[in-house]
Amino acid sequence: MDESRLPVIIGVGQHTNRSEDLSDAHEPLDMMALVARQSEEDAGAPGLLSHVDSLRVVNFFAWRYEDPAWQLAQRLRLRPREALYTTLGGNTPQLLANETAEAIALGRVGLALIVGAEAIHSVRLARRKGVTLPWTPRVSERPRMVGDPREGLREEETKHAARMPIEVYPLFENALRAARGRGLEEHRQHLGRLCERLARVAADNPYAWFSDGKSAEEIAAVSPNNRMVGYPYTKYMNAIIEVDQAAAYLMTSAALARELGVPRERWVYLWGGAEASDIWWFTERIDFHSSPALRWAGQRALARAGLAIEDIGLFDLYSCFPSAVQVACDMLGIAEDDPRPLTVTGGLPYFGGAGNNYSSHAIAAMVERLRREPEKKGLISAMGMYLTKHAVGVYSAMSPAHEWIPRKDARGQEALESAPHPQLAAETAGEGVVEAYTVMHDRDGEPEQGIVVGRLGSGKRFIANTEADPSLLRSMTEREMVGEKGRLSHDPATGRNTITF
Repeated sequence: MDESRLPVIIGVGQHTNRSEDLSDAHEPLDMMALVARQSEEDAGAPGLLSHVDSLRVVNFFAWRYEDPAWQLAQRLRLRPREALYTTLGGNTPQLLANETAEAIALGRVGLALIVGAEAIHSVRLARRKGVTLPWTPRVSERPRMVGDPREGLREEETKHAARMPIEVYPLFENALRAARGRGLEEHRQHLGRLCERLARVAADNPYAWFSDGKSAEEIAAVSPNNRMVGYPYTKYMNAIIEVDQAAAYLMTSAALARELGVPRERWVYLWGGAEASDIWWFTERIDFHSSPALRWAGQRALARAGLAIEDIGLFDLYSCFPSAVQVACDMLGIAEDDPRPLTVTGGLPYFGGAGNNYSSHAIAAMVERLRREPEKKGLISAMGMYLTKHAVGVYSAMSPAHEWIPRKDARGQEALESAPHPQLAAETAGEGVVEAYTVMHDRDGEPEQGIVVGRLGSGKRFIANTEADPSLLRSMTEREMVGEKGRLSHDPATGRNTITF
């Protein structure tokens, strides 16, 4: 076997900046430059960055630059052959790892720098204080991006207040609870225990935004500091996007790593990777508690690595909300009581949900762990949109037994998209059965909006809102609503459907 083109990560960098008065706030370009230089230092070979021929920047929310990738290249004094800025999606860092590894294996890329940053904490703090940040001026136009540009939601979904992840992922959670046959209180305790596992890891991570290691009861119990957000999720179960964090990693071939003088003990191989997307609109999914695309991508990544799930010692499962973790466990074949850690960072609610770039932190943390424990294998699953886009990678500090296996499998994606699934009825009337639901709460923790999805007698899917009746909304958090029947009506003036029970 020719090992020279095996893809390896040779350097990683991370940074968390907790600016309190904005005097030490750093814009995304500065933070990306910082972690890029850290990744060079981590690789143990001075001057590495000057050899970068592919610069790949993960999309960020906090600031809009004219051309982020090329502006970063200028800041670092790089002259890459390509400088790319991606579209949205939490799957992007792992997708970039997979794509870059393949380009390296095929000889198309020599040394790649993958980097991203988020500065939402500082931007929002400046807004609250009425301060103008002395950063590179914003631009109004969107920069040129590579990747899938499709929006994650469509009009019928946003019209019914399913606009943000905090409004959609609770739908998945309630459907998942019902599918597993758990009672409401039993499931509340389960969510607390699950999240506590993540929070304990964050407590030992110096880059984590929250390192207090909250207990299961602190996370699950509604309190003045832990209001209900979207039932059944309390505040402490939601990804925290208001962070300033950055991460980067350098990837090259084994041959070039050796030529550039990177010590062998710094290398971590990407053994295999795969990615896939579920039915794009969440209201047309086969159900709300599974992900055929993640199951397929996990199986393909493991097969390309020549491993089974039992061979994996470390995981980082995308954890924007508890439903994402549970679905990943189900699809990958990880039992609820499996003792293996589910994250190497602490997860998005506790480590920090650094926008689209969270999984770059997972990759950096996984590299560091595998260097210390080279006998282990690690698996990262990254997710974008609404359980929509998935990317999986399998890593080890040991050299794989075979060359890189190409990822492309168009037939697999075509099969996922063509699987029988319900169509959404924009206008509804008559009786419907609830498949998933949530109750959104205001900033004071009071219920204000019910969102329901389900099936009509015709087999089509519906999405609707409840009436703004506080007693009804409270009752929806106190009894199982999945399987309940309701009466649907449509308002042509607003284009919204209403369900009454």
